[in-house]
Amino acid sequence: MGRILGITIALILYSAITAYLGMNLKKWLEAIHLFRWPIVYWSILFLISFSFLIGRMHDILGPLSVVGNYWMFFFEYGLILCIIANLFITFTPYKNVTVVGSVVVGLLVALFAWGTYNAYSPVVRNLEISIDKPGEPMRLVVASDFHLGVLSHKNHLQKFVDLSNEANPDAVLLVGDIVDDDPVWFVDEGMDQVMNQLKATYGVYGVLGNHEYYGGKIPQFIDEMKGSNVQILMDETILVGNRFYLTGQEDATNDKRKKIQELKPENAVMPWVVMNHTPYDLHEPQDAGVDLHLSGHTHLGQLWPNNFITNQIFELDYGHMKKGDMHALVSSGFGFWGPPMRIGSRSELWVVDITFKES
Repeated sequence: MGRILGITIALILYSAITAYLGMNLKKWLEAIHLFRWPIVYWSILFLISFSFLIGRMHDILGPLSVVGNYWMFFFEYGLILCIIANLFITFTPYKNVTVVGSVVVGLLVALFAWGTYNAYSPVVRNLEISIDKPGEPMRLVVASDFHLGVLSHKNHLQKFVDLSNEANPDAVLLVGDIVDDDPVWFVDEGMDQVMNQLKATYGVYGVLGNHEYYGGKIPQFIDEMKGSNVQILMDETILVGNRFYLTGQEDATNDKRKKIQELKPENAVMPWVVMNHTPYDLHEPQDAGVDLHLSGHTHLGQLWPNNFITNQIFELDYGHMKKGDMHALVSSGFGFWGPPMRIGSRSELWVVDITFKES
């Protein structure tokens, strides 16, 4: 009962905000003499605003999900800009709706273009760390949150493969949310052909993220990754190239996942790297003796000012931090969830160069 009440309140609030945005757009369209057919206008607006949910009801309605992804961007930034515009008109002598509304629309278009560029133009971040254990210098490519699907598509994955291969890594580590819920688009678009181009001395490894769980097709996903030469680690620790131990921890979505202490390698002398998609608790891996802990999930909020929320939720929501003897790294992701835009963040992969104390 409580859940139904919560959903009902959320839908009412969401509909009210949508109506607020619709009224503001209507005023501007009236000011420039373009508003027509109120029933059609409001019907289309609310169809678009709920398209993300409608598109998931049946495969034939799938294209509406794409519309819904874009709507998320206009919903968030439209709300911010409309509030600013209304405050400006209310508390200043300037009352020209045509000009103010046109400025708001222009800003939305500019933010749309900038955000799209940030999402589809990935950058390489470089990190150099030192681990106080014996070993030879090593290079890892680390990336997360591809959300491969309709919008984070085959061409975007190709950019990752090209950048990763250019780095010439010893290993490539894919830290969860590799597909956007369902691996169907990975299969249908032949993305395995692209993923198979990845080159690394000791192979390519990955873990599950929360969205692989949401899709509910984990066995199929693992098979597709295996066919793409990506080994998915599920609560297991392996020795990679006789160089370092690599643990793939199940995502926190799985409440039956093992504690990191249970996955600790017997040989404490060799370096220990852990992939854990969601960085909820960094104390446990630190206490267990992890040398390098890798995560994603946060997207750094993806769209400003959402990063203020992720910063409050996670001890480390982005970048590198030294926690005791453990290095922790959280990536903002190579892809994106929802709208294919990034503002205040950037699609990225990390090249991590590790040095060790002498053998």
